[in-house]
Amino acid sequence: MADSAITLEHIRSARARIAPLVVHTPLLPSRQLTERVGVSVSLKLESLQHTGSFKLRGAASYLLSLSEQERAHGVIAVSSGNHGRAVSYVCSQLGVRGVVVLSHAVPPEKVEGIRRYGAEVVVAGDGYDEAERHALAMQRDQALTFVSPFDDPAIIAGQGTIGLEISEDLPAIQTAIVPLSGGGLISGVALALKALKLSVRVIGVSMERGAAMAASLQAGRPVEVIEEPTLADALTGGIGAENHHTFRLCQALVDEVVLVSEEQIASAMRFMLEEHHLVVEGGGAVGVAALLYHPVQISGPAAVIISGGNISPQRLHAILRG
Repeated sequence: MADSAITLEHIRSARARIAPLVVHTPLLPSRQLTERVGVSVSLKLESLQHTGSFKLRGAASYLLSLSEQERAHGVIAVSSGNHGRAVSYVCSQLGVRGVVVLSHAVPPEKVEGIRRYGAEVVVAGDGYDEAERHALAMQRDQALTFVSPFDDPAIIAGQGTIGLEISEDLPAIQTAIVPLSGGGLISGVALALKALKLSVRVIGVSMERGAAMAASLQAGRPVEVIEEPTLADALTGGIGAENHHTFRLCQALVDEVVLVSEEQIASAMRFMLEEHHLVVEGGGAVGVAALLYHPVQISGPAAVIISGGNISPQRLHAILRG
């Protein structure tokens, strides 16, 4: 899949490819959000995926598209947590050597989650971009295959399988609300939904602190941002000055971008636990925060992607206590 023209057929092929490694996650109607916003809202619970986030789909799609020779040499990934966990899991299932490079900013529970599946963990740099530079140097030195967290056709197609599932479970969908980071998730979901139903409105949501894709879309080109501590740690990191796919796709397919504050993210996490009894990490809760606190333009039925649930009980308890 070297061609940048990713189609619905690529996404369908990815779905068949990854089927043994992922689950079709639930689409849960939310009476509470429906009452708040006045249109039907459902929650796509990728937090219940095997590794606790949607990232498993893209990682599985990419690794299963590699040649036997490429797998034999091993792979390397840079991650803010969930991508590394997914790569580690898929490598353990396929018997492939996996190396995951993390920055010192990655929460300890996410580091431990990656190690649990057997990947070699390297901690380097104060932020995502520094860790990425270290990973690319290791990739060259050890002849490993680099597994992009977002800017690759096979990754995007894997994440797009979420759009296929939503279209099947909610055929009348009018609005999709999707966490926005490097753009792999929202690009794949938007490609699938708009190929099947052009009228679907796609809204990307990120945090106010260091939202690289949001800043790049506003500037009209990929830009660097200062990485700041945030509850939505899964959404941190740049999109790459040489971004090949996701920036262009987000420009073409994303209808609106919303930024939410740290207080709004924490409140959305509490809302999900109290109202739905679901543990959701900060990056996974941004779509709910947007519905609760911003006048987003939605029509129903609407689907909100809950992208991950990887947070320690201790950290969640601290957030719940304010």
